[in-house]
Amino acid sequence: MQLQQMQDEITQLRGMLEEQQNQIQQLKREGLERYQELDRRLSTPMPSSGQAPSGAIDANGASQAPISHQPQQAAGALASDPAKEKIYYEAAFDLIKAKDFDKASQAFGAFLNKYPNSQYAGNAQYWLGEVNLAKGDLQGAGQAFAKVSQVYPNHPKVPDSLYKLADIEQRLGNAEKAKGILRQVVAQYPNTSAAQLAQRQLGH
Repeated sequence: MQLQQMQDEITQLRGMLEEQQNQIQQLKREGLERYQELDRRLSTPMPSSGQAPSGAIDANGASQAPISHQPQQAAGALASDPAKEKIYYEAAFDLIKAKDFDKASQAFGAFLNKYPNSQYAGNAQYWLGEVNLAKGDLQGAGQAFAKVSQVYPNHPKVPDSLYKLADIEQRLGNAEKAKGILRQVVAQYPNTSAAQLAQRQLGH
């Protein structure tokens, strides 16, 4: 009797587990569909002049970041439509406010693929790091923060992203690497709040 009861309970638990897995899959699908829908809405009304990709890229990026960033297809076609970029960027940012970090990460990643030369791209790269950090993905966060200085070297978020990168290296057990990055922040960006925080860290 007891054995039968246990088997019944196990079957019941398996059923519940399957149901939960199905719900998770459904939520993931809905999230993807929402972004595809947003993407379609942004892509449809587009009778703007998309004939001079190189000029558009030059106009947007004072730094030469885009060269090493994304392949030309994405950059060329949609590099210069600030209105669409703003809508897309704000939609991603709203997901941070809603604390939906998984979808925010997807959205910022999609934004950077689509608009690598946007005026919002440096910010999007930084927030991708913050979102990954909030998710507990230290590797992903570190890569995102490192890319801010590599791809957008003149962006105002560079000192903050380097400081965050140092914090991640510290958490990963790379103490010397973390100190090196903190010294870089102090030396290169002396009048920033990130430099003050870095100085404090180095003083410990």
